[in-house]
Amino acid sequence: MSDETRLRERMAEHGKALFDRGLTFGSAGNISVRLDDGWLLTPTNSCLGRLDPARIAKLDDRGKLLSGDPASKEAFMHRAVYEERAGAQAVVHLHATHSVAVSCLHGIDPANVLPPLTAYYVMKIGTLPLVPYFRPGDPALGDAIREHIAKTPAVLLANHGPVVAGKSLDDAMYATEELEETAKLFLLLQNHRTRPLTDEQIADLRAHFPG
Repeated sequence: MSDETRLRERMAEHGKALFDRGLTFGSAGNISVRLDDGWLLTPTNSCLGRLDPARIAKLDDRGKLLSGDPASKEAFMHRAVYEERAGAQAVVHLHATHSVAVSCLHGIDPANVLPPLTAYYVMKIGTLPLVPYFRPGDPALGDAIREHIAKTPAVLLANHGPVVAGKSLDDAMYATEELEETAKLFLLLQNHRTRPLTDEQIADLRAHFPG
């Protein structure tokens, strides 16, 4: 089995896992993986719970379709991440409920949306900037993502959802799941006094677990 075939199957497996756990629904969300000769991206209007590995789109570095079904209309977001973040090997974009809910809140800090509630959130995400709202499919959204993604592995799109990069497909998936769980915690703790990690605790984590 070739590396590309294996990655196609892993994308389908992860997509089904996300769908079965309610982290994606309908035809929402998309997943991509970088290859030596381009990248793979889930097709437009496809359900992540029912992906056919052989029909996943393959694109060249400029985003031109090489094989498979037509790629997601949000391909430009993934391309922006790969061009700005050299270490990124995979990107996950979801409309996961709790992350989207946080992205709709009034008064959140656009420079860093979620507080450092847990060590694992700090280790996998760290800083989460909010990208202003753009119409889905608007190419200007790609430029807005570029402003942040070189400095942090994830951004939260206002009234839309997270875009998360990883050093591997598994890495991107785990970081996305950690972000969603932290968003859930954040919402559960609204109107409660919280005790986020201190600057010293965050610095210690980064010293022991560099990104």
